[in-house]
Amino acid sequence: MALFPAFAGIGEAPNSGSARKELDWLSNPSFCVGAATSLSQQPEEATTLVSEGSSPTRSPLKSEPSDESDTNRKPRQTSRKKKKEKKKKRKHHHKKTKRKRGQASGSGSEPDSEPEKDKTSRSTGDSRRESEKPRQEGHAAADVGHRFVWLEDVQALTGETFRTDKKPDPANWEYKSLYRGDIARYKRKGDSCLGINPKKQCISWEGASTEKKHSHKHVERYFTKKSVGLMNIDGVAIGSKTEPPSSEPLSFIPVKGPDDVLPPVTTWLNPLGIYDQSTTQWLQGQGPSEQESKQPDSQTDRESALLKAKVEEFNRRVRESPRDVQVWMAFVAFQDEVMKSPGLYSLEDGEPEKRKRSRKLVLDRKLAILERAIESNQSSVELQLAKLELCAEFWEPSALLREWQKLIFVHPNKTALWQKYLLFCQSQFSTFTVTKIHGLYGKCLSTLSAVLDGSILSHPALPGTEEAVFALFLQHCHFLRQTGHSEKAIALFQAMVDFTFFKPDSVKDLPTKGQVEFFEPFWDSGEPRAGEKGARGWRAWMQQQERGGWVVISPDDDDDEPEDEDQEIRDKSLPRWQIWLAAERSRDQRHWRPWRPDKTRKQTEEDCEDPERQVLFDDIAQSLIQLSSPDLQFQLVTAFLQFLGVPCGFSTPASCIYLAMDENSIFDNGLHDEKPLTFLNLSFNGISCVGRSDPLGCRSWTRGHSREGEEFIRNVFHLVMPLFSGQERSQLCFSWLRYEMAKVIWCLHTKNKKRLKSQGKNCKKLAKNLLKEPENRNDFCLWKQYAHLEWLLGNTEDARKVFDTALSLAGGGEPRGSELWELGLLYAQLELELELSADVRGAASARAVHVLTRLTENGPYGPYSGPVSAVHVLKARKAYEHALQDCLGQNCGSAPAPAGPAHRLASLAKCFLLFQYVTVGIEATVRLYEQVCAGLRGSVCPGGALEAVTLLHTGLLRFHTRVHVYPLAPLRQALSEAIQLYPDNQLLWRAYVQVQSKSHAASKTRRFFDAVTRSAKALEPWLFAIEAEKMRKRLVETVHRVDGGEVHATIPETGLRHRIRALFESALQSDHGRLCPLLWRMYLNFLVSLGNKERSKGVFYKALQNCPWAKALYLDAVEHFPEEMQEVLDLMTEKELRVRLPLEELALLLED
Repeated sequence: MALFPAFAGIGEAPNSGSARKELDWLSNPSFCVGAATSLSQQPEEATTLVSEGSSPTRSPLKSEPSDESDTNRKPRQTSRKKKKEKKKKRKHHHKKTKRKRGQASGSGSEPDSEPEKDKTSRSTGDSRRESEKPRQEGHAAADVGHRFVWLEDVQALTGETFRTDKKPDPANWEYKSLYRGDIARYKRKGDSCLGINPKKQCISWEGASTEKKHSHKHVERYFTKKSVGLMNIDGVAIGSKTEPPSSEPLSFIPVKGPDDVLPPVTTWLNPLGIYDQSTTQWLQGQGPSEQESKQPDSQTDRESALLKAKVEEFNRRVRESPRDVQVWMAFVAFQDEVMKSPGLYSLEDGEPEKRKRSRKLVLDRKLAILERAIESNQSSVELQLAKLELCAEFWEPSALLREWQKLIFVHPNKTALWQKYLLFCQSQFSTFTVTKIHGLYGKCLSTLSAVLDGSILSHPALPGTEEAVFALFLQHCHFLRQTGHSEKAIALFQAMVDFTFFKPDSVKDLPTKGQVEFFEPFWDSGEPRAGEKGARGWRAWMQQQERGGWVVISPDDDDDEPEDEDQEIRDKSLPRWQIWLAAERSRDQRHWRPWRPDKTRKQTEEDCEDPERQVLFDDIAQSLIQLSSPDLQFQLVTAFLQFLGVPCGFSTPASCIYLAMDENSIFDNGLHDEKPLTFLNLSFNGISCVGRSDPLGCRSWTRGHSREGEEFIRNVFHLVMPLFSGQERSQLCFSWLRYEMAKVIWCLHTKNKKRLKSQGKNCKKLAKNLLKEPENRNDFCLWKQYAHLEWLLGNTEDARKVFDTALSLAGGGEPRGSELWELGLLYAQLELELELSADVRGAASARAVHVLTRLTENGPYGPYSGPVSAVHVLKARKAYEHALQDCLGQNCGSAPAPAGPAHRLASLAKCFLLFQYVTVGIEATVRLYEQVCAGLRGSVCPGGALEAVTLLHTGLLRFHTRVHVYPLAPLRQALSEAIQLYPDNQLLWRAYVQVQSKSHAASKTRRFFDAVTRSAKALEPWLFAIEAEKMRKRLVETVHRVDGGEVHATIPETGLRHRIRALFESALQSDHGRLCPLLWRMYLNFLVSLGNKERSKGVFYKALQNCPWAKALYLDAVEHFPEEMQEVLDLMTEKELRVRLPLEELALLLED
């Protein structure tokens, strides 16, 4: 039959071979009209074949057209099925349809086919293929290849020719039609059947279950994007309406939302009860009452109304009092609360949900308010600063710098403004250079000096300007030290000593600028300066010049020896970066003094190997200031000595203390743990002395300096001590002796017996020489230090003799001063600390009771002869009580108490606390401490008295926990209360962290740190919170390590590293933390210890963006990232930081 009936004649006409081939595609001889009928007449036979499992045989060629027609139609059905399956896969790509092998090409018409039928069809197909294999091997039709061909195209036709059906359709055997549309399709709903009794009857379906497989949806966590978005949606306010109380007990308290309202009453106007009250009123032609219209409908409306009322109140206040700066500042701070409210300034309905809470919008509103405030208050510096701080977030640095310069030009007498301006310029990495910032400091100090002199008539000096100028001068010196230019910082201090204490009388009446001009000849004359041998001062030089020249005194021959410099490169086999670091730090330690040509050796300025070591007058001329206050003049000397490493007890001004912090000695306990009562507090508040650029954790400052450095310090003491008398001179002697004792303590820690012997001998010699001076013979502070030195060296009996001699000098009958109370207190504490060794516990406390008892008696002091009687103890307690009440009564007046009585009160209270401890017990000490605190808080005495008493009380508690079984709760409570009063006291923080490190529960400690950091502005809480977590991390790692090897994470770390990193990031958000080099160094060191170098490098460059002046950061980077050494040194050179050993010189030294 022809494929197309219209061309049937063409297909049957006789044609040539070529025409036959061209029109052969129009005929389909394999199709037969009776194929469907003949196949439908054999259902029973097909069923029999399937049930028996035998291989079905094909008919010969005469019955093949029916099969061929099925095969010819089959590809079209298969392609339609594949398209449908592809479309289904696109809709449900996550579901995989499981098809049986026998149903691959079928219509899928029986989803409930039984497993037995599937197995039977598979076995039938397999057996049929096995029976067809030998037949296909023996016929020519199989040699044509693996492709579909027509039977007529096969040249060699035999009598038996078959065609293999690779993908049979079982539906063709089970139904009487080939068209898939005629096949029944259904889906079973449920597992039951209509008409049956579910209680007695049930149907067990053997097919696949019709239950839908529920997709397991992934539960959204709280930190996903969708959940975070839900948190920003305003919640629906719910509340419980007030109902009359019921006598019956309720099982629960119902909480009703805004939709839980009573159904409305049906009326003739609202028969169905579906209209609300406002609609009903509208239908009646009425409007809501005034009270109802004013009442907000929801909690959100009430909040919006409250905020609107606040905004109106602020607008009214700034309109009525536009000169009130605090109101404007409060209005600016209120904008943060306003922007959190939903749609307070919305223009149309639905905007509260769609409004974007952008920070840019908040900044724009704040800026607009500040501009209005500045228009009304042109001279307000606070508003100008607030505007500049606000604009720093979206202005360019150049535009911000221009605004700063305009503001400084308008207000040159505002020291706070200068402080902010210097910090801004100092922390801009893109424009930072040491020369530029050094010039800005000089301009600032010279301008403020002119304001103090009255040279600038338009801007008078404000109160407190002189103290602020001195703080800026110290900040300048620490800036030069941190950049590596130590010579310029030392030269500034030298010039200030001559400019302040040795000024000729002829130039005292001149302004600062004129005095500086007269000072230049002295500086360039080559005469010895402060700290150099033979220094006599500017006044003596000027007088000698007026008389006709200067007499040159030849120095001693012993001092002509050159400086014994250590070999800079000791091991050339080390890596290059290690050699450079060691040599650079060695030169920092030895070359911190300005280089000057030695005339006795005929040296000139050309003989200096490093020109940077020479300090010219132009480098310091602008930074010289006048100090007229005697207190500030003494602070200048103590600041200079502390800058050199001498512990003078000088407190760095709060404005620059965090800028100068660059080493972590604040966490070092040392004798603080070994001697809880008599430890020597030598901490410098995290500020390293000149010439020290050591890695974190190195306590090398207590070793002292080189021979020339020690001689420099001695010369400074000899020069400045004759300038003072009384208490100030005593404090200088006390500081000198403590400095020598610090080196003794270092030798004790290092157990260097040879150096300990020589250093102890020198220290004792200095103490005796100081005590031999007439004005120091009755100085109890020096006696106390000398006795403490003998005790540290192990000479206990000699120390007791010194104590007894000093106490006997006081005599009896006269009022005891604070120095005498402190002397007896130290004596008793040293005796009491002997109880730490178990062999002398009873005798030690008896000696302490003797010392404290004899302090209250009027008679002369006598050495210890035996235990004190109970009567004398009772009399001493009564004497302490009366003396304490008298001191508290003197300090309860309205006028501020002077420092002397306040120190006496603190010393007396400390002696009474220790007396109660050794005679009664720790409970009596705690009760007495509470009474003293209550009295001191109500008085007007300086806060240092209460702070000193608190330190002794906590020290007693720590000592008691070491020698007796006592809970730590009282100590923790005392430390917590003291820290809340003094959040910047490093000793209290150190003790608190040490005590809390013994506890395994860190939650309470973390809550306390969190509370203190939220309320306090100081940086110490952040630093010690980080240190506490690091101590806990070290403890966990110690548990994890096996024999000091690798870390075995058998116990989870509980996120300590992430918590520490979060603490660092939070601390760096504050202004103090962002500009603190110590905090950045700690952060960098911590990240490097975790092994994450990429993040560590990012933190290093971020640190440079905020603290580009800190040379210690660059040295840490060379140590942590040796491969970046060249880049780091290039940065240092670009920013003009001091590089004492260039790489070119290092290469030459390595070649030698």
